[in-house]
Order: sequence, then C-alpha cells, then structure tokens
Amino acid sequence: MVSKPTTFFLVRHGTTATTGRVLPGRAPDLHLAERGRDQADAVAQRLADVRPRLRALYVSPLERARETAQPIARALGLRATIERGLHECDFGTWTGQRLATLRTRAAWRQVQSAPSTFRFPDGESFAELQARVWATLERLAARHPGEAVALVSHADPIKAAVTYAQGVPLDLFQRTVISPCSVSALVLGTHGPLVLCVNSTGSLRELGPS
Repeated sequence: MVSKPTTFFLVRHGTTATTGRVLPGRAPDLHLAERGRDQADAVAQRLADVRPRLRALYVSPLERARETAQPIARALGLRATIERGLHECDFGTWTGQRLATLRTRAAWRQVQSAPSTFRFPDGESFAELQARVWATLERLAARHPGEAVALVSHADPIKAAVTYAQGVPLDLFQRTVISPCSVSALVLGTHGPLVLCVNSTGSLRELGPS
C-alpha cells in the first residue's frame, strides 16, 4: 500500500516521420522528426513549471522516447532512467505495417471495438499491456511516495494507464486520444487513483486535485 500519494506525469514521445501512417511498435532506429524535437523542448519547459518540482524521470527503451526525455532531463536537472514497463505495446507481426493497410483487415474492427479480446499476432494483448503498465506505476509509486515523477512512453501504454485509473472498461479505451508530447497526469495513493488531466498540451502550473 502506498503511504503517500505519488503524482505521475505521463508524456507521449514527440512526432516521428511515420506518426499517423505506420504502426512502428518496438522496431528500432525510429527517431524524432524536427517537429518532434520542438515538441519535446516545449513539453520540457511545461514540466519545469510543475510545483512541487518533479523528482524522477523514467523512459521507455525506444529511441523516440529517449530523445523526448533528453530535454526534459536537462530542464529538470534529472537523469533519465530506462524503464521497460513503459515499453510500447508489442504489436508482433503487425510491427512496421502501414495503418492504411491494417484498417482494411477484419481484425482492425476488433482492435477498435473489442480490444480486451484481441492479441496481436506473435505479440502482446491489450490486457497484458494494461496489466504491465499499471504494475509499473504501482512499483514506481512505492519507490517515490509523496513525489512527482515524469514518465515518457507511448500512446497505447498511456491510454491503458489513464483509462484503468478512471475505471473505464478496456473495450472503451480506444475512445481516449493521446497526442504527441501531450501530458496526462494521475495521482496514485492509498485511496486509489485520481486523474488530473488527459492529453494536455497546455500549461501545467495550475494542475492539482479540485
């Protein structure tokens, strides 16, 4: 049980050359586009405004997430720690395929309307993704009681965490949008999770429980 609440700021990585066109998954060597680097610089400044100040920074192993974390680390004076629990979903044989092609498959309807029943071929299920990400948050909360922590990850892991915290059924989690370099914040404490914001691209200065 968490003794003091931990506040998590979940950041999606910045835009890449394939954002919105390809399902990159865990394929290596995908880097931020120039726009993505600008987005990362901007979100770093927004996180630097958070009070009380963030005390730790964890990041998915993938290059696009690590590159997003670099300006955040500089702005906050923190070291970015690789956390495999924040990894992108394992899309299996769908990795690297064009979204326009995937949308023509019968299975795509299942991904959108009944994700709790779907497993990517030779990959991860959405249920496994959500369990992995939430277990990571609980572990990090126990490590950082009473502190604010930044996490740089990917759209689906962040959606899975936010919707779990809200009590949204997994089959409805596709209704949540997580944009590049948006921030979604939640508090994890003894009385359960509390969602502060979702997909925010504005100021974080006034963020806090009502």
